[in-house]
Amino acid sequence: MPAEAQPQYLYLTTTGRRSRLPREIEIWFTEHDGRYYIIAEHGFAANWVQNIVATPQVQVRVAARSFAATARVLEAGADAEKAKVNSTGKYGWGDGLVVEITPVSE
Repeated sequence: MPAEAQPQYLYLTTTGRRSRLPREIEIWFTEHDGRYYIIAEHGFAANWVQNIVATPQVQVRVAARSFAATARVLEAGADAEKAKVNSTGKYGWGDGLVVEITPVSE
């Protein structure tokens, strides 16, 4: 798919850590080897990151595709740096805490 035709955003639904209600955000992403990477500019201060830490099971929608997934915060290292580089290449920005989203096998 040409870069201009690729979706710019994914929609991530987490479970509120206090309310237990679904919380959806729209966020820039990159994809590599079937996994999705998103970056929290404000790190652990972001409510959606705190929700993932409390409950890593999430729902994701990218274009017309919806799926269950597991999300996790990546520690600093090669995977996190690659995601930042890919995000910088796609959006011109890549600073922050990297979260990896792995679709659940169907």
